[in-house]
Amino acid sequence: MTISPGTNFDDPRFRDDERTPAQRLEAGAYYVADDELSALTKRAVRLLSLYEQAHPSDPDIARYLLSQVLGRVGEGVDIRPPLRVDYGYNISIGDGSWVNYGLTVLDVAPVVIGADVLIGPNCSLYTAIHPSEPGPRRAKWESAAPITIEDNVWLGGSVVVCPGVTIGENSIIGAGAVVTRDIPANCIAVGNPARVIKDLDPATPRAIDAAGVGVIAHAGDQA
Repeated sequence: MTISPGTNFDDPRFRDDERTPAQRLEAGAYYVADDELSALTKRAVRLLSLYEQAHPSDPDIARYLLSQVLGRVGEGVDIRPPLRVDYGYNISIGDGSWVNYGLTVLDVAPVVIGADVLIGPNCSLYTAIHPSEPGPRRAKWESAAPITIEDNVWLGGSVVVCPGVTIGENSIIGAGAVVTRDIPANCIAVGNPARVIKDLDPATPRAIDAAGVGVIAHAGDQA
């Protein structure tokens, strides 16, 4: 699938751009995936397949393979396979972060995951953007916007984070939420689209509880 920039869709917005698809991708512009980008995706898929095999029995090899796919892997990071990415090199994950099974990251733009982040099973981080205009979308043009998940964030299971979103430090996103816009630090957000339902004060000690995110308290814990 060799594609020259602008030739698959006769549109002046794209036709005269001499940049390669990879250069357009790096610049955050619309692009069409070509053989070069396809090869990068296939490389990531191959290495992550080996990572999935090594993870249960050989943590040193597993970490090495993960480091060959992702842009940065902090100390003490554990990502339970399967992990699915577009390219991998656009992903950075900080020290002490832990990821449960089935994370999908479409890292067309940078994805920054901070330190001590908890990501539940089957979460998805989507930077990719497709045009709303039918013609360019049919011609396979796409772009992307970065995602940032700051330190000590907890994403519940099956959370979806959409392009361009930042989730602030210490915040909690309830299971199944779809995050379409920025979430501030120190709060709990739930729903589709995700909305803030509670503020958290990290400076105020409080009893350890289930954070009130769709979790039924044990009978002995109820007041």
